Amino acid sequence: MSFSEFSLPESLSEWGQKPRIGLVLGSGLGGFVDSLENTVSVGYDDIDRLPVSGVEGHAGKLHVGMLAGEPIAIAQGRVHTYEGWSAREAAATVRLFHQLGAEMVLLTNAAGIVNPDFQPGSWMMLNDHLNLAHLSPLAGGPHFVDQTEVYSKALREMLRARADEIGISLHDGVYAWVNGPEYETPAEIRMLRTLGADAVGMSTVPEAIQARALGMHVVGLSCLTNYGAGMSGESLDHGEVMNVGKKAAASLHDLLVDVVPEMISQQD
Repeated sequence: MSFSEFSLPESLSEWGQKPRIGLVLGSGLGGFVDSLENTVSVGYDDIDRLPVSGVEGHAGKLHVGMLAGEPIAIAQGRVHTYEGWSAREAAATVRLFHQLGAEMVLLTNAAGIVNPDFQPGSWMMLNDHLNLAHLSPLAGGPHFVDQTEVYSKALREMLRARADEIGISLHDGVYAWVNGPEYETPAEIRMLRTLGADAVGMSTVPEAIQARALGMHVVGLSCLTNYGAGMSGESLDHGEVMNVGKKAAASLHDLLVDVVPEMISQQD
């Protein structure tokens, strides 16, 4: 970017490192920030022009620190279009990462299962997405960004190889973005399955589109927290989503602590 969109607090400006990768943590996954060393943390409300979420499980903090010896920026929580934010505002943290110097972004989310072969508590790597909200952070101009490979094949192959080595179950599939905030009906889950979706959620796609528009490499991971409506006979609850996410965060740590430095070195 040719200008600085966000005014940074002094503590961030004085950190003295340039993060090569930015990580967005979804619902229930905020505990991963404990993996960082030499951490500087600031609230979103301390960063001018950065929107703040009011959703439980999204702390609204930016952390910069070292992970396995590499500088990294972590957005603990995100805003959503169902809160009334625009798609561009929902992608603001990605533009902040880019302003800080990041070349890659790793997006995580909590998602509902559409593919009956997947299980709650496991992870899915995004190989593509369906923008069923029909919104874009690029709206307002002729930003004709190629979407042939939104999620980097090279980064996905790294994640797959490392997950296999350490025995983490990592599915591969298509993520469907819907507005929310209500969960889907059983009929909508059947529709999503017909359209080719494997998981469904209310985030991530605006950030992925924004990152590609900025020339950043993108990889996405969904924590599969629950079966979609009508698949299990049970009601859906946000508290259960967060609980499953917290339990799954341990395997996320084991995976990323090894693969993030490899991702960074691959870009050198």
